Amino acid sequence: MSVNTQDMEIVHRAFRRESRLLKELVAAVAPGDTARATVIADHFRDYRLGLKNHHEGEDELLWPPLLSRVDLEADIVLRMQAQHERVEATLARLDAAVPAWEAAAGADERDTLVAALADHRAVLLEHLEDEEATLLPLAAEHITEKEWASLGEHLVANTPKLTLLTLFGLVLEDANPAERVTLLGALPAPVRAVWHVIGRPRYARHIRRVRAA
Repeated sequence: MSVNTQDMEIVHRAFRRESRLLKELVAAVAPGDTARATVIADHFRDYRLGLKNHHEGEDELLWPPLLSRVDLEADIVLRMQAQHERVEATLARLDAAVPAWEAAAGADERDTLVAALADHRAVLLEHLEDEEATLLPLAAEHITEKEWASLGEHLVANTPKLTLLTLFGLVLEDANPAERVTLLGALPAPVRAVWHVIGRPRYARHIRRVRAA
């Protein structure tokens, strides 16, 4: 049993980048600029849903079969569960801080949000690095192709279609040419067509708006 887990490392790359950029983008918003705050808050909500569904898929579909098949390495899976809880705690803090800042784009609320985003990123990076170093090799050895594919299916089933286009764009953004071929090749032909005709230009417009100076 051996499954290719490279796609998860590509997804993690997007979470690393966006968790950094969100903090930088919020910090750059002038006090009172509610229009700009709303653009970034909306982008955070896409990021937040993507991370939530990514982690819930692992919680529901990856940890249980792994725990049933490993013995001495069970501590790795249990550590991943604990790290997910820590990440979720930082997201709960952001769920309060983002709308508080978005409402009036106040300087104090902005600074509180920047601090919360910094804490979130620190906890998230610790988890992603540990997962890639210890958990993914375990999954490659003990998880079937069908079980691995169910993670992507879970994300698709629990994410609005327009948000999926944004998330796919985020993942493709830093993918190298070979990785892009792999990611796009995994999509059914009609879905690839939707991405090229609708998703790619929509994502380009969205990300220009989000990252505008």
